Amino acid sequence: MNKTRIISRIDIKNDHVIKGIHLEGLRKVGKPNDLAFKYYSEGIDEIVFMDAVAAYYDRNSLSHIVEQVCQNVFVPLTVGGGIRTLEDIKKALDSGADKVAINTQCIKDPAFITEASKVFGSQCIVVSIEAKKLRDNEWEAYIDNGREPTGLNVIDWAKKVESLGAGEIMVTSIDMEGTKKGFDTQLSAQIADAVGIPVIVSGGAGKIEDISGLFEHADVDAVALASVLHYNILDIAPIKQHLVNSNVKVRI
Repeated sequence: MNKTRIISRIDIKNDHVIKGIHLEGLRKVGKPNDLAFKYYSEGIDEIVFMDAVAAYYDRNSLSHIVEQVCQNVFVPLTVGGGIRTLEDIKKALDSGADKVAINTQCIKDPAFITEASKVFGSQCIVVSIEAKKLRDNEWEAYIDNGREPTGLNVIDWAKKVESLGAGEIMVTSIDMEGTKKGFDTQLSAQIADAVGIPVIVSGGAGKIEDISGLFEHADVDAVALASVLHYNILDIAPIKQHLVNSNVKVRI
């Protein structure tokens, strides 16, 4: 069994780290370089940078931030938001990112997943899925930072992106994101059971038991945390120790 990864998710708007609820009502909570170095120093396994306003401009504008972060932070970095072309991926990787997270373009052009995986390797391609619950056991995939429904069933879409060559999936529950009320473990478990590639879960952590509970109920590979880290509700070392005490293998 691979060791569970604890990931920091850092959403960025105009060079500021922002956080909201249900991907809306965004407020500034810090500077990306400062928070990235803080989490790295405290033992984070990976960092995901998401351009929160890329949908408005059809481009990702985080390369300069990643270039700066790479000077002092030495964990795998993922960049997402506004990735539309192979050139966008190349720019992100050239800036120092190890992976890119793609949502909207994958849904508009699923063949892009296969093309990108062939050019850069599937290990670089993370498909981001924003999921909103319709009813029990059914979720719809959204794009444009949780604003636009697609009509796609999330579980079916997860299976398809794996078949097209995605190396990893990051699923965000729109319903739970930013609420600190816990993860949608039903959604997480169903996606993890449906695919064979690593699954990262984002959206909902409010207390340390939410994290251990996620791994107890869903066979996922990683958790991406935002609010609980940004607002100093939880620290990384105690999270990892709690998971060890809960018999979850983590990277110490």
